Amino acid sequence: MDKVLLNQLQFYGYHGVYPEETKLGQRYIVDIVLYIDLKDAGTSDNLEKTVNYAEVFSLVKGIVEGKPFQLIEAVAEKIAADIFTKFPLVESCNVKVTKPNPPINGQYDNVAIEISRERS
Repeated sequence: MDKVLLNQLQFYGYHGVYPEETKLGQRYIVDIVLYIDLKDAGTSDNLEKTVNYAEVFSLVKGIVEGKPFQLIEAVAEKIAADIFTKFPLVESCNVKVTKPNPPINGQYDNVAIEISRERS
């Protein structure tokens, strides 16, 4: 299956279970893989036969910078659900949400979750 990839999208949001996360906020990094048949787009050179990645970026930005969730799992689920609602050509998607600096006392690079969803 063909893919549209949006890598390392960066936003500032207020998600988390700890008060400092919802008060101070933090940076989030989102990676998206959209599985879609791109043959018609490639042969017709028609934007309507693919997914406008600027619109995907805007959708993700609205979610990550919008209403706070306690869990980044919920952020990822909302992103996937809204992608299927807004972009009917997307057959499945992977959504990865990374917290580069969660409030964890210790040495680490980052924490992240990744989900894979298919259109039902």
